[in-house]
Formats: sequence, structure tokens, C-alpha cells
Amino acid sequence: MERQLVNHASFATGGTSRKVPWTTARPGLTRWTDARRFSSTSNSGNGEGYSALAIETSCDDTSVALVEVRDDSSTLQNGNAANDAPQLSVLFHEKVTANNDGYTGIHPLVALDSHRANLAPLVQRAMKRLSRYDSSDTKPSKSGLPLKFVAVTRGPGMRSNLAVGLDTAKGIAVALDKPLIGVHHMQAHALTPRLLTAMANKAQESSQLEPAFPFLTVLVSGGHTMLLNSTSLTEHRTLAETQDIAIGDFLDKATRAILPPERLRPPFGKALEEFAFCSKIRKVDEIMTEDLDIEKGSEYPLSEEVIQPSEPDYSDYSPPSRRQDELESRSTPWGWALTPPLAESKGGEKSSRRMVYSFAGLLTSIERLVKRPDPLFSLRERQDLAREVQRIAFQHLASRILLYLESSSTFTGDTVVVSGGVASNSFLRHVLRSTLDARGYQHIKLCFPPIELCTDNALMIAWAAIEMHRAGFTSRLDIGPIRKWSMDPNAADGGILGPSGWITNNGNNEEN
Repeated sequence: MERQLVNHASFATGGTSRKVPWTTARPGLTRWTDARRFSSTSNSGNGEGYSALAIETSCDDTSVALVEVRDDSSTLQNGNAANDAPQLSVLFHEKVTANNDGYTGIHPLVALDSHRANLAPLVQRAMKRLSRYDSSDTKPSKSGLPLKFVAVTRGPGMRSNLAVGLDTAKGIAVALDKPLIGVHHMQAHALTPRLLTAMANKAQESSQLEPAFPFLTVLVSGGHTMLLNSTSLTEHRTLAETQDIAIGDFLDKATRAILPPERLRPPFGKALEEFAFCSKIRKVDEIMTEDLDIEKGSEYPLSEEVIQPSEPDYSDYSPPSRRQDELESRSTPWGWALTPPLAESKGGEKSSRRMVYSFAGLLTSIERLVKRPDPLFSLRERQDLAREVQRIAFQHLASRILLYLESSSTFTGDTVVVSGGVASNSFLRHVLRSTLDARGYQHIKLCFPPIELCTDNALMIAWAAIEMHRAGFTSRLDIGPIRKWSMDPNAADGGILGPSGWITNNGNNEEN
């Protein structure tokens, strides 16, 4: 069967791919999306229409989105939204990322100050796109759709940062007398691929939201690493999660240990990927006759290594064809070998097949390796280490997907959604697809959001709120930020619907 990989700005629906165009960064902003190019629908069409404003401030990204929705479906109850796709247009979507270049990670106060400085101007620009009047401001516009609700990230995340967004959203909701919807940040990541269906929907077509429940969800970011069985909008059962550090945190720290100082720049995960797979390292004397910039007698010693950009190269990667292959350490020309996480099985609770993720031990091995007394740590050795680190980490992610697929007799889905900042890594996408194919799961589709929507953004918050609103949920105005918040209804906090503050479509408060 043909391999099915959904990535970048396409989503496989019925054997076809629908494209969503993207733009480059706007000066002064980390990422910017031109709504006219981003949108694949217009204001024309049937069904009830409305606008929605969304705010995201959970970490170091300040983002605001304004969308228009055309929806023929009726609101359903019991936490399930209609599966037919509405038509969604993006009027505004901008993001500002705090400047943490002077730090080894995200500085909480720098991120907080960035939210305070940038959120209000972003909201102001977004609200100008909410067309209430014609060009002369004399009468209501016929093209603009009324604002129906205000969505905002409630958690999980940094409490102070979340509070900036929450307080702003509450003020807008009160001033305009509109409902508030507090969104679960990780639920929004999981639902992002379904957003693409709505963006690609057209008035003359009848589309279904894809992927349809159930599907597996892999959430990989700086703060989370988890595998979930997503059976409905609000039920995402945890199958495996990290027992120590998240994979994004691991990759950032590994990058700072491996890369030479001149190559070290945020985002660190992207820097590690580019150094490992998009760089060709050669000796000066090998290229002095090929490269006009490096000539004999230049400032470079002939034995010095230089880095040249190249196209991504994964030719050295071979996926593990057996479970045993996943656990084996691979020798290198440099005399070292890294042990995969959880490879040393001791049986029982220490079994290599236990459904957890672990990256702390691998990080310790890397840090010990780079701190060894040998001064000759060449660029080529660093590059081999960068490749091996990502190979082991990403195969570890894949291993728990395989363990679940092999052991589950009840899972009826055919899709694995991979979302979060780390999902933008192209080598991760290659490893997951190659590994599933090698182990007999060619029929399992891999669904990745566009790279621009893998990291935190307000558009995914808007979409999660749209789905929750279709299912009959809004939030009380007294809700507060939540630092840690599970998605699993069986967790101690009750999952997405566990915290107080939900209002159902019959006006009742949802208390648990």
C-alpha cells in the first residue's frame, strides 16, 4: 500500500491533497500570515456565519487570531461536536516571540514583559479587521460577520503569562458582551490538523473533519512528550508520557552541548537539525579548488574544517526492522556509542516495553561525552553526534507508538497526529514514516500540521474554541490560569472538563 504522510500545508482527504499557502516573516514579527493568502474561503456561502477572536500567551509567543466561520451544523451536547467541517477564513493572524537570545532558554520575566508590550497592539490590529461598518463608517457593513466569542489559552503554561492573555480576553468579552472560552493549549495542538479541513472547505462541497476520531496523538514540545488515544473532542487517554524531561527540552540542552558556539542560536532544535542534516563539513584543502571564497593562501589553514549548507540528507538512516534493533547501541568511527533510553531491561516495572518516555539518561551520556578531556572534538564528530542523538530520540518516540499498535485490539483508527514544536523537525517525520513502514504499518497515516502551526499560535486556539463551542461549551468569567492540566478524563484533575468554570449550552455550570 502506498505510504501516507501528511505534512507541511497539505492534508490527505480521499486521496487528494489540499494546499494552504503561507507567507514569509514580516519585519518586526517572528511569524506573520497574510490573511488573504492564508484563507481558502470567502465570505460567501450558506449557513450561519460569525467571527471569533483568539489569544495565545502560554509561554514566550504572543499571538492573536481573528477568523470567520460559516457553519451549517447544529450544536450537539455531551462533549461531541458535529464532524462536518465548517468553512473557515483567517482575517488576521500574527505572532511575536520574546527575545531570549541572551539566555540559554526562556526567561520568564522577558516572556512576561513581551506579552505585556505586544498583546494589546496585536489585538488592536485584529479588531480593525472586524468589519462592522463600510468604508465611510456610516452604516453597518454587509460583508462583516459579528463576533460570537472570545477564545484564550487557559493552560497549561506559565501562570503569569497565561494571566496576561486571560485578563485581556475577559476585558474584551465583558466590553463587547460576548462569551469567553478558555482553551486547553495541548488540546488545541491535537486538533490543529482538523483545522486544515475547515480552511480547505468550500461552500459547494460537503467535507468531513479529518482526522475523524479516534486517532492517536503524539504531542512533542519543550514542555510535553505524550502519546494519547484521542477518542473524542474532550477525551484523550494518556498511553505514554515522559517520566523526566520533555523531548523539546532534551533537544535544546543537547544542542547547547554539541554545537560549536558560532552555530548556537535559537530556536535550538532547528539549529541542531540544520547542523546534523543540512550541513556539509569538509576540509579547506578539499574544496579550495571548488569554492572561490576559499583559496590557497587564505586565512584558513588547509586542515581546518568548514561548514557548507546543503540539502537535507537522510541517506544514512535505516529504520529498525525489529524491536531488538531499537534497543541496540550503534558503534561509531569515534569509539563511542549511545545507549537508547530504557534499553537495559530488568523486567517488571523496569521492562524496556513499559509505556513511558525517558530522555534524561541520554542527555547525561551526551554531556559526559562532550566534556571528556580529548581536545580534538572535530566538527565531523559533532555532526555525527547530532545525527545519532536525534535518531535515538525519535526512534524512542516511535517505539511507544509501535508498542501500542502491536498490543491494542480495540484501537480502530488509522491516523497518528504529531503536533507541537518538535513536530516541525523534518527528520522526525522521516523517522516515524520509515519506522512504521518497516514494521508493517504502511496503512497508518501520519498527520503533521504545517510547520508554521506546529509551534504555539492563536489560530489553533481559535479552532479548539470553535470545536468546543460547537459541542456546547463556553467558560465563566471567573476562570483562572492553570499551570498543569491533563487531557485524560481519568487523571486526578479530570482532564479537559475537570477544572471548574465550564458552562454547557443549556446555561448550567459544568462542575466536577
